[in-house]
Amino acid sequence: MVSRARRIAVVARSVRLAPTLTAVPLALALTACGAGVHGTPGGSGVRDPYFPKAGNGGYDVAHYGLRLAYDPDAHHLTGTATLTARATQDLSAFNLDLLGLEVGKVTVGGETARWNRAGQELTVRPRDDIRRDETFRVTVRYSGTPETVTDPDGSEEGWLRTGDGALALGEPTGSMTWFPGNHHPSDKAAYDLTVSVPRGLRAVSNGELRSATTAKGRTAFTWRTAEPMASYLATLAIGDFDISRSRTGDGLPVYTAVVPAEAEASGPVLARIPEVLRWAEGRFGPYPFSSTGAIVDHAIDVGYALETQSRPVFPGAPDLTLLVHEFAHQWYGDSVTPESWRDMWLNEGFATYAEWLWQEDHGGESAQETFDALYSGDHFATEEADEAIWEFPPAEPPSAARISEPPVYWRGAMVLQKIRQAVGDEEFDDILRGWAATHRHGNADTADFTAYVEEQAPGTDFDGIWEDWLYGEGKPDRP
Repeated sequence: MVSRARRIAVVARSVRLAPTLTAVPLALALTACGAGVHGTPGGSGVRDPYFPKAGNGGYDVAHYGLRLAYDPDAHHLTGTATLTARATQDLSAFNLDLLGLEVGKVTVGGETARWNRAGQELTVRPRDDIRRDETFRVTVRYSGTPETVTDPDGSEEGWLRTGDGALALGEPTGSMTWFPGNHHPSDKAAYDLTVSVPRGLRAVSNGELRSATTAKGRTAFTWRTAEPMASYLATLAIGDFDISRSRTGDGLPVYTAVVPAEAEASGPVLARIPEVLRWAEGRFGPYPFSSTGAIVDHAIDVGYALETQSRPVFPGAPDLTLLVHEFAHQWYGDSVTPESWRDMWLNEGFATYAEWLWQEDHGGESAQETFDALYSGDHFATEEADEAIWEFPPAEPPSAARISEPPVYWRGAMVLQKIRQAVGDEEFDDILRGWAATHRHGNADTADFTAYVEEQAPGTDFDGIWEDWLYGEGKPDRP
């Protein structure tokens, strides 16, 4: 993601280990809810330090099956969400995150379940308790006018109306405005999404387009994401798009959707997606997903791009640096996903550092030169932008409103350059690739990262880097 604060910094310069899961088949055998089990309710959050009500305890989702219908003129969404999950404790009740929208019916294991609403919490009480390690299926039917969320930093996400449709963006909590789920990055799942829209419009999402069927004046588009995905990385763009389909030299499908007004400006940059991916694979290891592409859409002025999995979203024609940033996120953020929102620097610091590596590998200034300019205060056009980097340590943003501010991006990238200084180029390259491989399709936090680095270079003392650059307050005494 490129946040509002990040955009300000960019403008000032001008000079945001689990095995691969396959989609769960509809015929998946499920055990029955366990009569006689005396469970307890699952938690109404996972105690995220910045979004304590995000996510839910007591279960782990393996698959989302979403069937949606949207009427842009009436701004009305109808949905049926079927979640296949495994209980991590004996459950008498469990929660789903769903903001707004009206719930019509809830079933668990095919049996009608009781439910109630309190804010974003939809509490479900199945007829019988669910045993620990039991796989169960919950289906929620819902409808209404989906909401737009204003984040603590003032930016907007959720369901965003456009001139002819809508754009759904989820970081950090917006996905709960259009489907119920366990909306925290620590719970990743596979997705099957079918959305019906008026004939003539398109619906574009993550993963691969499996079918598009038109009948009775509407077209239903079915998308599948087989690799695990955090719900904040799910997207849905509905509207009039110019579609381009191609393949990289390695045969990877490339699907881009661009609003006609941005097609000419976007074309030259999007045409370089295969080149950017070849370079990124050389730096970070094999691309972690089975397709790629991009969405260029005009929503309300969200002012940021987002690394939605396999198909980043841009609010206008991107430049090459922004393309590199969002595609680096496919490794760092999408495949290796933060355990909590405190760990955002593992997303944004890595993607920012990828920009530095791209410049270094393509005739621009080296990563060390970028680091030196940032430390000396010569990188940005204003003193205010230079000083913003040192306002807090990248691993400990002071509040939810600040998880996408300059220290997370720029100082996070400086941490990586300090590691590179300490271990040398060859070992550092191995660390970048090894980190992406070790936690491929999983979650990790800052403690996992520091431990991994220390394991890879056991003879190196990293204490000063962690204390001064990762967790230290203010500007370190010397570079």
